[in-house]
Order: sequence, then structure tokens, then C-alpha cells
Amino acid sequence: MKIAVQTEAFDLGAEASALAQGHRDMGAVVTFIGVVRDLAESDLDRMVIEHYPGMTLKAIQAIAEDAKSRWNLGDVLVIHRYGDLAPGEMIMMVGTVAPHRKDAFEAAEYLMDYLKSRAPFWKKEITSDGADWVAAKDEDEDALSRW
Repeated sequence: MKIAVQTEAFDLGAEASALAQGHRDMGAVVTFIGVVRDLAESDLDRMVIEHYPGMTLKAIQAIAEDAKSRWNLGDVLVIHRYGDLAPGEMIMMVGTVAPHRKDAFEAAEYLMDYLKSRAPFWKKEITSDGADWVAAKDEDEDALSRW
């Protein structure tokens, strides 16, 4: 299991390849990439992501361990960036490895839902009009009810 919270960009291909290696008994590798998006109405210059290091890493590890206990997984990968990120930059990556695709897809969705709502990150959008903290969304909280 690899959990990383970092400022540096990551290499999607290298991370996916490393995740898939050495799992001869696994038939599915699922990856998801989150990207900073610039909504037309926001004129986003950048997003600033902040976190509390000790708390963040422990929270993500707990979410990943929970996923491993719920699904038959061979491996889990979570990379989440923080700092100043421009539109189009990758914010995070989730990867799961499982014997079959159902477990890999469901575990990846679970990880995404819980990372979105429970990992202690704070996001601020910087636009030409100023800066605003991103509020939690009801639909993100509602997504947790299916798990």
C-alpha cells in the first residue's frame, strides 16, 4: 500500500505501472485521477490546498485500510497533492488492484467518496475576484450513504 501526501507532481504512467507490477494473481487495476478544473464562471487562477500533515496521513491510511478490509484487494495507492495548483494539474490519484474488476472499481469509488468528504484538506479558490474557501457539498456527503 502506498499513501503519499506531497507538493510534487506525480507521473501517472509510472505510478499506474508500479501499482500493477508484481500482482500475477490479480486481474484488475483501476485508477482515478482528480484534476483541478476551471469552471467557466469562476475564472480560476489557482487552487490552494492546505492540510495538517499528521492528521491527513493518518486519516487517509485509515480510509485505505477500511477499503482493504471491505474488498478483496491486492494493493491500494493514494496520492494527494497540496499547495498551489493551477487548472489542469493533477490533484490526486487513487489506484486499486484486485482479482476481479468489481472489487477494484467499488473500492476505488469508496476511496474517492471518503477522500472527498473525510480526508482533512482545505481548498481555497483564487480568482480574479479574490479568494474563497470551497464549502463542503451535500452531494459529497450523500455519496457516503451507499457504503
